Parts: sequence; C-alpha cells; structure tokens
Amino acid sequence: MQFRHEVKHEISNHDMLILRQRLRMVMKPDRYVINGQYKIRSLYFDNLDDKVLREKLDGANIREKYRIRLYNNDPSVIHLERKFKHGGLGCKTFADLTPEQAQAIADGDVGWMSLSTDQVILGFYTRIRTEGLKAKVIVDYIREPFVFAPGNVRVTLDHSIRTSLSCTDFLNPDCVTIPVKDSPCIFEVKWDNYFPDVIRDAVQLDSRNSSAFSKYAVSRMYD
Repeated sequence: MQFRHEVKHEISNHDMLILRQRLRMVMKPDRYVINGQYKIRSLYFDNLDDKVLREKLDGANIREKYRIRLYNNDPSVIHLERKFKHGGLGCKTFADLTPEQAQAIADGDVGWMSLSTDQVILGFYTRIRTEGLKAKVIVDYIREPFVFAPGNVRVTLDHSIRTSLSCTDFLNPDCVTIPVKDSPCIFEVKWDNYFPDVIRDAVQLDSRNSSAFSKYAVSRMYD
C-alpha cells in the first residue's frame, strides 16, 4: 500500500476564495474537471452498530471504510473505494464497477462478489459477510481539485455538501438530497514524502484550523 500524508481543514467561504486564486497561480486543475470542478456522489457503508461512524467520532487512530463513488452523475466510471487511515497517513485503493454491479451492491445483492478476482471487491465482500455492512447514506458535494507534480501534491476544495437522508438509490440522478446545515468548506492537502515550499506558502491561512470533519458523519446526523 502506498501511504500519503493527508491534512484536512475547515475553512470559510472567504478563505476558499483566497485559496482558489492562489492555487490557480501555482497549480494545475485536475484533468477531469469541467469548468474547474466536478460533482462527487458517494454511497457510504456501515454495519448495524455504526462501527465506521463511531470510530470516526471517537477519533480512532486506525480506520477503514468503503464507499462507491460516481462523478458528475456519469455511470460510465464508478469506483468501489477502500480508504485506510493510520494517523495522518492515508491509503486509497479502488476497483471499477459496472452500473449493474454498483446497483446490486446498493441493493444488498452481493453473492456475485465472491467470484471476483479483484482484491478490493473481495475485501469488501468479506467485510459485508463478517460485519454486516450495508448501504447507509448518499453524500453529494462539489470538488475543485488542483495538482502539482513535484511531491505528487493534490489540493482539493470541497463545498455545497448535501445528504440523501435515508435514500441509497445511488444511480438515480433525481434522488432527493438536502444541504447539510452549517457545513463548512473543506480544504485538504495530500502529498507523498516531499511537500514543496511553493505549495506550503500558497496554502497558508491564519484562520484555518486542523479538522476531523467527516462528510459521512455529518450526513448521518440526519438519519
């Protein structure tokens, strides 16, 4: 597994405007953006005891979660993602899913997963069978991503977070979502072993505070 440094901050709308201008001067937009951004939809999974949610709220040092992710409501690219966190380091692996496979998982039809040769799918299947993971909530938001080759740096600005309440109809673009009350803008930086000074200087904000903000956790408040 390739671990990367990850630092996340809650920022104000004003801070986001400042950072956006700075980042545009020293970084390039992610190649997948449309007009500088894209929409992300994630379907999160947890067990009956809400283990993933409780570990996040309790600040557990080692955590693992699975989600299915879609970009710009385009079903041609769907990822099953495994996110593993150890302190300030994170690692993400993923497997491609067809729309039919993604819908089957959302509906709890997972028997086919045992026949897969993909390690992410098999790992998720094992967690489903041993821990009873089920689809819990959809989270929508807008992401503005920037990249910088030295250090493999990636900076993202996330905002306009919405939740689906109890809806897990992942592939339905008309699934009703509501804005998360008082949700901040989320600024996150990821890099390998080298963090360039030019990026370090660009992201300095006096008002920012390190944050354990979780889009999944805040969306579950509406259950």
